[in-house]
Amino acid sequence: MPAFKTVALIGRHPSAGVTTALAALGEYLRKRGCAVLVECETAATHGVSAFPAADYAEIGARADLVVVQGGDGSMLSAARNLAGRDVPLVGVNQGRLGFMTDIASSKMIDVMAEILAGRHAIEERTMLSAEVRREGRVVLDTLALNDAVVNKGSVGRLIELVVNIDSEFVYDLRADGLIVATPTGSTAYALSSDGPIVQPSVPGFALVPISPHTLSNRPIMISDRSTIEISLKRADDARLHFDGQMQCDLREGDRVAIRRAPHTIKFVHPPGYSYFAMLREKLHWSEGF
Repeated sequence: MPAFKTVALIGRHPSAGVTTALAALGEYLRKRGCAVLVECETAATHGVSAFPAADYAEIGARADLVVVQGGDGSMLSAARNLAGRDVPLVGVNQGRLGFMTDIASSKMIDVMAEILAGRHAIEERTMLSAEVRREGRVVLDTLALNDAVVNKGSVGRLIELVVNIDSEFVYDLRADGLIVATPTGSTAYALSSDGPIVQPSVPGFALVPISPHTLSNRPIMISDRSTIEISLKRADDARLHFDGQMQCDLREGDRVAIRRAPHTIKFVHPPGYSYFAMLREKLHWSEGF
């Protein structure tokens, strides 16, 4: 009996490689005795009709495992849509770097055989919950796995932010923006802005200024039990992004509150997975030695 009885497949990127991989994996899983579901948009994009299509609500209710074909963006989308459903995800890398997609596409069937045999590890990843308040009203309430980013939008001028942590004033920041990143998100936008790489088990958030006017404004780590409040003091065209997706325009006076979400997301790792080995491979550490 496979370790996961019902497996859902997601892979919305319209590439021939994803289409082929979905068909091959679905057929393999069926032969192993698994019930297979295909996310609705995935089924429509890739013309998959051999297996039942299911929306995220049904996947969350029925699936024991979700296999995501794609890159980190696909994993982020699946994580947000399945938050609170307690369904673990595993990724097959059809993209480029793929910090969250553990399985190489060329080894997909062999690695899935190991996972179905129960040889895997499950790791919980922290998510962010964020809300935007405008004139006392909540105008946005959403979740993110990687990061929440306040930035200057299309205008070429700095924005000014007032940052408080647990109601204590921290600093008045003039910059292109500010990234609040989970450990998972520390290898995303935060990394390109000189933020620290944070091991996923560390219970903290990284606050990373984007091109600060005062160079002494450095990235800091804080407890993930804290609440970060960002107030827009001066912002001609500020915007708010979550996991790289634009969520809303911001106005002067808006307050963005960011805290640890009540939900976590679970990642399934295949045998032999090592976070530091992954970093060495993706970031080309120790090459030439």
